[in-house]
Amino acid sequence: MELRVERDSDVDNWKEVILIYNSALKQISTKLEILNDEFQHVHRYNPIEHIKSRIKTSESIVKKLKKNGYESTIENMVKYVNDIAGIRVICSFSSDIYEIADMITNQSDIKIISVKDYIKSPKVSGYKSYHMLATVPVYLSDRIVDTKVEIQIRTVAMDFWASLEHKIHYKFEGNAPNSIKEELVECAKMVSDLDARMLLLNEKVQKLSEQ
Repeated sequence: MELRVERDSDVDNWKEVILIYNSALKQISTKLEILNDEFQHVHRYNPIEHIKSRIKTSESIVKKLKKNGYESTIENMVKYVNDIAGIRVICSFSSDIYEIADMITNQSDIKIISVKDYIKSPKVSGYKSYHMLATVPVYLSDRIVDTKVEIQIRTVAMDFWASLEHKIHYKFEGNAPNSIKEELVECAKMVSDLDARMLLLNEKVQKLSEQ
């Protein structure tokens, strides 16, 4: 399965599109690093543990287009696939998630298109994360391109669970046995309990340090 690239001009278009998405990821990554540094300066605390970014593979893009009934063209890819550029922000505590989301929202040149809060409303599988679909302007020599980036914000514990769930999903091609699915849901509850306990512990430590 490949994206339809028939002429030299299509190859050039493909390369430019990927360049634009990579540039968008760099911009948002830099913004987050600056915000994290500022937070450390003001509050003596870093809400962001680390940042991961990726460009979706052409195979994954084609699968998504076909699943939704679209031809595998570059034009359809840009128009209909919202998570080609993805950035994942990993933080220590659940309270950091909304703090980071607010910081992103308050950036004047980032436009938030949609938000999916899988923390307040987890998926049936137990998946928890905060998703934002945003656009950031990429400044080229001859034009400005508003580029879509999916931002996922989650705790270290949520990310650990999601990584394991992702591996199991592909191992069984999306059809894991019910016993495995049930075990994953139980583990998701344990992760939520751990996040809650670690948040309370952090709050106790903060209060003791202020006394």
